[in-house]
Amino acid sequence: MNRNFLATKLGQTLLTVILVLVLNYFLFRVMPGDPVRLLVRNPNMSTEALARVRESLGLTGPWYAQFARYMEDTLRGNLGDSFVQRKPVLEVVGEKVWPTVLLVGTATVFAIVIGMVVGVVAAARRGTRVDIWSLTLMLLLYSMPTFWLAIILLMLLCVYWRLFPIAGMVTPGLGLTGLAHWGDVLRHLFLPAVSLALVLVGEYALIMRSSLLDVLSEDYIVTARAKGLSERRVLQEHAVPNAMLPMVTIIAMNLGLVIGGAIQTETVFSWPGLGRLTYDALLSRDYPVLQGIFLLITVAVVGANFLADILYGYLDPRVKA
Repeated sequence: MNRNFLATKLGQTLLTVILVLVLNYFLFRVMPGDPVRLLVRNPNMSTEALARVRESLGLTGPWYAQFARYMEDTLRGNLGDSFVQRKPVLEVVGEKVWPTVLLVGTATVFAIVIGMVVGVVAAARRGTRVDIWSLTLMLLLYSMPTFWLAIILLMLLCVYWRLFPIAGMVTPGLGLTGLAHWGDVLRHLFLPAVSLALVLVGEYALIMRSSLLDVLSEDYIVTARAKGLSERRVLQEHAVPNAMLPMVTIIAMNLGLVIGGAIQTETVFSWPGLGRLTYDALLSRDYPVLQGIFLLITVAVVGANFLADILYGYLDPRVKA
């Protein structure tokens, strides 16, 4: 790997993180609503009392002073305290990371595997009924809003047929341990993961099909066929590895979009992850929590794109040059 290429990508990544830190501060302060009024909920509180509350939350002084304090604390790893829960933001956000990783990770893995398989089959049988029906289904799934699909699955499989739990990550009050606990978690995880994965399956299948069709028209594929290689070997050894290049980029870019979709999915299913925490923090104008979540998501997305750029350089020699 060229050192200049690596240094350039690393510099771009660091610059992006710095710009995000600046945006992270101002973005939530232009939102309508006063967090102090939302927290106090007492119309008769005196101006002096409101001022003391505002000072305790660090919302006093000119904006540049608050911004300087925010940057200094962030660089030290101090993201402040939650306005609502009165606990450190790192603790509040840290409690919700595992449920989101479990949900998003499960949905993403299944979406990638199923989407790639469907895309390869559709491209290999271009113009047949298999291609037409799979393309129609993938377009339908890709166009579905995540929250709408989640609501439909919730109504059908939880409310009407009662096949799965309606909300949460575990059944409250049971106190299960060991395999029984994980079985309960999987029952609660199934529908949120399916609703999130189905939309991603459509996108990955369409991207894989389009990329593979482009590769199959290349000269080296014609040469491989002319050498007498079977169609299966042509796909496995020549076409699919090269068609994976756009998939690497899409998967990395989709990390942030998946978190956005998790906000809708977690809200519908009351899944106790970062998505649900973001929704609650938005309603209560809990700026420190919102900033912490936004920073975490951004660093994850930027980091994933950085790794994708490096991996792309290894997969495609033209990028190294």
